[in-house]
Amino acid sequence: MKLTIVGCSGSYAGPHSPASCYLVQADLDGRTWSILLDLGNGALGELQRHLAPRDVDAVVLSHLHPDHCADLSGLHVMLRYDPAGAPEAALPIYGPRGTDLRAARASGVSDDEAGDAQLLRPEMDFRDLADAEVFTIGPFRITPLRVNHPVEAYGLRVEADGRTLAYTGDTDTCAALTPLMTKADLVLSDSAFCEDRDDVEGIHLSGHRAATAAVLAGGVKRLMLTHIPPWNDPEVCRAEADLVWPGDVELAQPGATYVL
Repeated sequence: MKLTIVGCSGSYAGPHSPASCYLVQADLDGRTWSILLDLGNGALGELQRHLAPRDVDAVVLSHLHPDHCADLSGLHVMLRYDPAGAPEAALPIYGPRGTDLRAARASGVSDDEAGDAQLLRPEMDFRDLADAEVFTIGPFRITPLRVNHPVEAYGLRVEADGRTLAYTGDTDTCAALTPLMTKADLVLSDSAFCEDRDDVEGIHLSGHRAATAAVLAGGVKRLMLTHIPPWNDPEVCRAEADLVWPGDVELAQPGATYVL
């Protein structure tokens, strides 16, 4: 399984990275399957450096804040109006309840029209996530787990090729982080908050909280911090995690590819 960091800036696109978007790839039946975990603002442009968007097999959205889903509108335009023609099949879009309406409104559909869930078909096929309900996409076995954020939000446990990627999405400390992270080869964790500055609960992890959750989960091989807003110093986040994590704390790097 291969992970490419398309975008990792937290809360909004930064000067060096789009907002959240992670390309995950694995092989099955003689071809490479490609899924996106989130598609935040600015990510669609950067994605094209790594993969033709029409070659994406599915998009899985952790939640519906713009820094995780805003570029879905541009992707729909690309699929509908590409002179090369429409893809052979609708692109599966997995997300919280209401993803279809959010995407339709962001594409300029009026509220009166937005009640029609077919508006973005035939290019996109929207499917609701549910807590702990496993689904498969090609070689990927994906388990969404409801996490601690002000809106309906999910961490995503992705398994393929005998490897496990745990992506927290946006969350504060919660019980779901244990089954999400346990024995993961790589935990890709929200680290938007700084421990000595941000004391609001129920929104984000800090580096310290992310490392604590990974240690409590047990068996985690690698910890990588992501979703760090441009106003934060990533090294502060790493230093907080270093106080707890027994190994090297990694920072997600835009454009980088990691093999699990």
